[in-house]
Amino acid sequence: MNALSSSVPATENRPLAGVLWMVLTGFMFVGMTAVVKHMGDAVPPAQSAFLRYLLGLVFLLPMLPAMRAARPDRQGWVLFGLRGAVHTVAVILWFYAMTKITLAEVTAMNYLTPVYVALGAAMFLGERLRLRRIAAIAAAVIGAMIMLRPGFRELSPGHMAMLAVALMMGVSYLLTKQMTGRYSPPMIVGMLSITVTIGLAPFAWAVWVPVTGSQLAWLLLVAFFATAGHYTMTLAFAAAPVSVTQPVTALQLIWAVILGAMLFGEAVDLFVVLGGAVIASAVIFIALREQAVRRAEARATAADARAVQDPRGGV
Repeated sequence: MNALSSSVPATENRPLAGVLWMVLTGFMFVGMTAVVKHMGDAVPPAQSAFLRYLLGLVFLLPMLPAMRAARPDRQGWVLFGLRGAVHTVAVILWFYAMTKITLAEVTAMNYLTPVYVALGAAMFLGERLRLRRIAAIAAAVIGAMIMLRPGFRELSPGHMAMLAVALMMGVSYLLTKQMTGRYSPPMIVGMLSITVTIGLAPFAWAVWVPVTGSQLAWLLLVAFFATAGHYTMTLAFAAAPVSVTQPVTALQLIWAVILGAMLFGEAVDLFVVLGGAVIASAVIFIALREQAVRRAEARATAADARAVQDPRGGV
């Protein structure tokens, strides 16, 4: 859905623009969640997810030239298929969770995905798990405990579904990382849309119910919000560094709390807000640390290159 990311220029130094684009991104993603919440469970989650992805295939049209030019090998097809399968189950569970728990809880628990990514990168991709990242992960776990309060209240199937969603999305992102550099962004995004649509089809068929024109219109709006959100996020990353744009993502929890209260009459749960804020802070810290490490590595690489060019010290 972020098909245009490959055409976005390298990061510029326009912090205000980056912040504004990221604020708009938050509105788009929370708006998408609110629309799914508004639809409720009149359409089964698997069918809703299938129709959303099927309608969203129209956004693949700009990607077709790049996708036709790609020549995946056997391992590439395996990665595309595995990512599609994992993402399929995650999407069904996400649509299900939206009918069971509040908008704020869904938004807050989404912040757990980068934590799973950090752990998975250390466990399976050989990335170093630094002390600061371990502390941030521990803080995120504490935030989740504050929000869910196991033992003090009954956890609903929606909560369990969102925990699984965050884990599966983390696996999906790790698989994406394996494909990055080998395939173009349009190919990676386009194949995800296609494989998830195919993967959702049998689940949707098993629970299919007639849908109205208005329900299809709402699902098309979901596809629009998702696509627009990925595009504006790409623009934010192009305009300013992650250290500027990443903290803005915490505002999504505020929008979710406000929309949940105003549109759906959801009570403001201070434990959810506090736990979500702790998780979001941990995620922001991880992102900022990763950027700092990448900058340090880039400076070291540049220094090594200069030393090779002038071994005398560059007089």
